Amino acid sequence: MNIHEYQAKELLKQYGAPVLRGGIAYTAEEAEKVAIDLGGPVWVVKAQIHAGGRGKGGGVKVVKSIEEVKKVASEIIGMNLITHQTGPAGKQVNQVYIEDGCAIANELYVSLLVDRETSRIAIIASSEGGMDIEEVAASTPEKIISVNIDPVSGLSGFHCRKIAFAIGLSGKAAGAAAKVIAALYKTFVEKDAAMLEINPLVVTTNDEVVVLDAKMGFDGNSLFRHKDVIELRDASEEDPMELEAAKHELSYIKLDGSIGCMVNGAGLAMATMDIIKLKGGSPANFLDVGGGATKERVTEAFKIILSDPAVKGILVNIFGGIMRCDVIADGVVAAAKELSLNVPLVVRLEGTNVEKGKEIMNNSGLNIIAASDLGDAAVKIIKAVEEVN
Repeated sequence: MNIHEYQAKELLKQYGAPVLRGGIAYTAEEAEKVAIDLGGPVWVVKAQIHAGGRGKGGGVKVVKSIEEVKKVASEIIGMNLITHQTGPAGKQVNQVYIEDGCAIANELYVSLLVDRETSRIAIIASSEGGMDIEEVAASTPEKIISVNIDPVSGLSGFHCRKIAFAIGLSGKAAGAAAKVIAALYKTFVEKDAAMLEINPLVVTTNDEVVVLDAKMGFDGNSLFRHKDVIELRDASEEDPMELEAAKHELSYIKLDGSIGCMVNGAGLAMATMDIIKLKGGSPANFLDVGGGATKERVTEAFKIILSDPAVKGILVNIFGGIMRCDVIADGVVAAAKELSLNVPLVVRLEGTNVEKGKEIMNNSGLNIIAASDLGDAAVKIIKAVEEVN
């Protein structure tokens, strides 16, 4: 789960990280009021969406009058902001964050994430922060350092000073940066974050260190421990199909292909998507119905797949263990009849109650294409989609 910049800053502030004063606004009039309360003389108007690259896309503006705050806010609120992270479709801006201006002397970069390879928290930092950090990573990777923190021993002052010195800081600024890094780490661990990115972390002309931007995402498996974080969820920033899937305890991720997939088990789902790509197709989603799915849950899963207009065909791949093949078959048939299935459907069933499942499919009256194995299923669904389209 991701949150907005202003929400991340409020969390970081609770842990002692220095952030500038600011306020959220949903209308130009609210933005004007926030700006008046802040006092100026310089303000920054920031679009609030769950994506980076807002500055390059025109979603961040520095202004020097109350009138300009109102004008810029009216232009940004409601705009479709396109960045390298939103893709060509962009995202609609529903709110802006009005923040105090800042006298920037230097822009740095700091992020924290879980390094799956080492099972440690990685702190990544660079002396070259700002809008072109991706270019820095590509052309001058030596300017980026990574320090892994053992979760048993935790972060020490040595780690913080090492990072501060490595990104070119000294004296007062180095000490301030070390304190910020410690605050970031504490927030990351205690809130079960999956990613925390500060870009830029700035050094001011007074050698103060300030969190100027913040992106934060959380481990969905840990949210039950953090009701305060759940309350920050902005459903308008999430895919409606993924939200609907979550209501039915389905693991669903929308992709950009044309072949819908319904599979039981995350590993089998990944293998199914891989073989579709290998055979020349493109999966439209990842969908794991789980090992203990009911007929009703399977029906909802099928409905979610069919609600995607990009889906031109569906591949159901079930290896029945705890999840019985006849339950899957009942759900697929029920959903297909209710929604008047009009795209090709290929089904591969193996395992518990497989013969009963095949019987249900055969007697359904639906035009279901049976497959003997996973490779056969991928070839058949790709061929069927090509013939229809």
